[in-house]
Amino acid sequence: MNKDSCGGVPKKWISLENFKKDLPGITKEILEQKMNLITLDFETYYDVRLSLGKMSTVQYVQDKDFKLWGVGIKNNEEPTLWVPEAECRDFLNEIDWENTQIVCHNTLFDAYILTQVLNVYPKYYYDTAAMSRGLFPNESAALKNVCVRLFPDDPSMRKGEELINAKGIRDLDPQLDEQIGTYCIQDVDLTYAIYNKMVTEFPQSELDLMDLTVRMFVEPKLTLDRTLLYAYRKELIETTAQKIEDSGTTREILASQPKFANFLEGFGITIPLKKSPRTGKMIPAFGKNDSAYIQMCNLYPQYKHVWDAREAVKSRLEETRAERLLESINSDGSFSVPLRYYAAHTGRFGGSEKINLQNLPRESKLREAITCNENELLYIGDLSNIEARMLAWLAKEEDLLTSFRQGTDVYSEFASSIYGRNVTKEDKLERYVGKTAILGLGYGMGAEKFQYTLQTGAPSVDVTLDTARSIVAQYRGMYYNIPRLWSVCKQLLFGMMDRGQYGNVYGPLVVSNNAIKLPNGMFLRYPGLKYINGQFMYNGRNTSVIRTHGPRVCENIIQALARIVITDQVLAVQKIPGLSVVLTVHDELVGLSSDKKPNETLNKILAIMKEPPKWCSELPLDAEGHYSKVYSK
Repeated sequence: MNKDSCGGVPKKWISLENFKKDLPGITKEILEQKMNLITLDFETYYDVRLSLGKMSTVQYVQDKDFKLWGVGIKNNEEPTLWVPEAECRDFLNEIDWENTQIVCHNTLFDAYILTQVLNVYPKYYYDTAAMSRGLFPNESAALKNVCVRLFPDDPSMRKGEELINAKGIRDLDPQLDEQIGTYCIQDVDLTYAIYNKMVTEFPQSELDLMDLTVRMFVEPKLTLDRTLLYAYRKELIETTAQKIEDSGTTREILASQPKFANFLEGFGITIPLKKSPRTGKMIPAFGKNDSAYIQMCNLYPQYKHVWDAREAVKSRLEETRAERLLESINSDGSFSVPLRYYAAHTGRFGGSEKINLQNLPRESKLREAITCNENELLYIGDLSNIEARMLAWLAKEEDLLTSFRQGTDVYSEFASSIYGRNVTKEDKLERYVGKTAILGLGYGMGAEKFQYTLQTGAPSVDVTLDTARSIVAQYRGMYYNIPRLWSVCKQLLFGMMDRGQYGNVYGPLVVSNNAIKLPNGMFLRYPGLKYINGQFMYNGRNTSVIRTHGPRVCENIIQALARIVITDQVLAVQKIPGLSVVLTVHDELVGLSSDKKPNETLNKILAIMKEPPKWCSELPLDAEGHYSKVYSK
């Protein structure tokens, strides 16, 4: 390998000639801030066991067999370098990281190595995989696929496959080092190319949100209570074992559909059936949310010990979560928060790194394991009824908006109209019916689904189909502007396919080509949108086709707008001196700050969360919150 005069660092690069003919250059923000932009990619040893396909980033990097092969680095527009492992630390220590922004494809991995292995902390993080999800939420964000998508006619812009040649080889010989170095440089150059192609499509607020998402993972501030996690996992295992013993059968029988069916037939129970969505054949309806299964359990309460054991065996989610949290603890005891930017079509966050904090039940004991250091507190703020409020605002449903402005309990209010008497928060079941209606019927839910939702909810409420029809009709009549909004959304679908309607405005929304432009500059996209035989369809992942309609688009829009409200609040709260946002879950944000003057800190957070954005200044927002040593409701 040739060496240049740069401290003996090996230097090689692949020129992407077609790309460089029209190189956009580094962004305006970088020029204005006089900051370096470094694009990088680490190559690391992997084998059959040590693999990111099987392990989380934390597990992989902290494994005893983890080993750096080297790093590809591009400094601004200069040719890309391959720096082998032996020279990585010295090379990286020469960089002024306080004035450096980095670009990676899947930055959670590369920046985790920078911060947790090499003790390097850049000023700002870009992630081209996250950018791809933001621009193309229905398509793969893998580097290989992004390059094909952005540069379809340029064969030089293709990802190599040479990495497979080094699988299971811990120490690279000079020839293989040359090969992996060339492969890595190509990846870095591709990453830089797609960064320049995509970065100008993003508002600064979304770039800041990506940076914060990466920072939550690679610069962790939360900790996990190991003792609690170990004890809770042990408790779950013992409880499940006891339930199996009490059931009078075995784990094997409880876990198997046919064996469980045979076991129940021995009691003279008729097995409930349903049609398999995959094969079309009739199969046992043993899903815990299958209405026929729920009815069977209610019909035979004397076998509650069997139903409890079956659920314990099939639902190991809490035990699995406890195990994964234990596996995710960093060597210093900290917890890297794994969030996936733009995981959903509407822009909402999702889980990552085999942990989905977006799906952690409020009553879960695991929340208490998420904590903070001495002299710190967690400040938890939660937007109240944000989707219902946003729906009422966009639909111009003034009666509902007035109730929200006056602080009325809208769930009890609608329940009162259902039952013909005053319903309060003390009337748990009646209020639950009102809540389910307010939160579910705004997106076109029909009577049968509403009935099923009540039956399978917690608590379970059994209503007749006629009663469900009556409640649905009552909702649509009482809040008649909401069904009108569904019709507007149907027209928006037609507009997205009609060039003559591009630019039409409805509230904060602008009709675009197969998309709706949102008030923050991002788009709600429906790629390949078509109207065939009375149905709207658009392209999903892996050549799948997704059907949609007015009420579903209404739901997409409301969720996208609500997401903008909470993420803008996250960025605003992040600017409070001495406070860091360390987690966001749906309509909730969690800040970390000193335990001094906690009421003052919480009030600052809630003041931000109650202030509506300029684009919906009349939206009546409300929020509640508290502070604690642990992440609790």
